[in-house]
Amino acid sequence: EVQLVESGGGLVQAGGSLRLSCATSGFNFNDQVIGWFRQVPGKEREAVSSISGYDGTTHYADSVKGRFTMSSDSAKNMIYLQMNSLKPEDTAVYYCVLAPDSSALWVLRVADYWGQGTQVTVSS
Repeated sequence: EVQLVESGGGLVQAGGSLRLSCATSGFNFNDQVIGWFRQVPGKEREAVSSISGYDGTTHYADSVKGRFTMSSDSAKNMIYLQMNSLKPEDTAVYYCVLAPDSSALWVLRVADYWGQGTQVTVSS
């Protein structure tokens, strides 16, 4: 059974940092594309970042490029999203997701499996 469990969200002031973690299980880490979506009620779902289990390649949305860093620890089956220089517009529920490929995540904005989500709130 695939499981994705996020942690690390919270309330932070603008300019601050948070690190989200995603504990994964039930799939071959090295055969998948894992990403982060964020969702604000009333707005479109946004793909934030992704990492390829094949070669570790990362991609980022323009809105977070240079501020967010995604990494993985395959030995621990953990995914991380380091978020620096946070802005109020980063406020959202962040979901760790497992996608069949990068196109599904970035173009179609769909995923096969989702975590429960973790709230990130950035105050101005």
